Amino acid sequence: MTGAYLRYVALGDSQTEGMNDGDEVRGYRGWADRLAVQLAAADPRVHYANLAVRGRLTQEVHAEQLPVALSLRPDLVTVLAGMNDLLRPRFDAAEVAGHQERMVAALTGLGAHVVTFALPDPSVLVPAARGLAKRAQDLNAHVREAAGRHGATVVDLSAHPVCTDARLWSPDRLHLNTLGHTRLAAAVGHALDLPGNDPQWMSPLAPQRRPAAWRRAVGEAHWVASFVGPWLLRRLRGRSSGDGRTAKRPALAPVEENL
Repeated sequence: MTGAYLRYVALGDSQTEGMNDGDEVRGYRGWADRLAVQLAAADPRVHYANLAVRGRLTQEVHAEQLPVALSLRPDLVTVLAGMNDLLRPRFDAAEVAGHQERMVAALTGLGAHVVTFALPDPSVLVPAARGLAKRAQDLNAHVREAAGRHGATVVDLSAHPVCTDARLWSPDRLHLNTLGHTRLAAAVGHALDLPGNDPQWMSPLAPQRRPAAWRRAVGEAHWVASFVGPWLLRRLRGRSSGDGRTAKRPALAPVEENL
């Protein structure tokens, strides 16, 4: 284990909030909650806050969550953001990465160990959105460079094919499912050299037969109707899935056994 982390703060959007590991009725767990449990297993004195809110762009994470994170004086911070930016018509990799780097710089300047992420290629999950591949590559390059400048750890999800295995993702193809969140928590635990973690998280799932062409076509049509349409409608209305929502764990607190 690289250090004794007792004050963990998670920043980000819906992925870090925990969608879709759980539901709106029971609440969402997610990879950050799972990581907090790992940290508490190593040292029960750990306190954890999760400031992530679904729908947030990187600049919003920077503006809204960073000041709170700094006030909590964490010794470990995860910053996972950027996917919402990739989906916007006006995307500037340098601008988005600039917000990330300013967060990393402020947090490492405080003495925290910061973990950032290189995003998986979204076009593997959404073949029609091939343009997203170049966007993700550009953003990831900036993120890696910034991490090198500030001594942050990068969990490189773009380097492992399993990260774009559809079986780790929800039907909307934007949010991890329970298996995906479990794998991501293990990836971060491995990067931090936490007890009980090893490279097994990056192992591929068992091979499966490719569906027939007609089934793939039906699946694409269902996906567009169920998820793309409502997403576009929100954009046209200037709405966000995170409107009116706040962080689920806005203050540092002990890690519950049932988290």
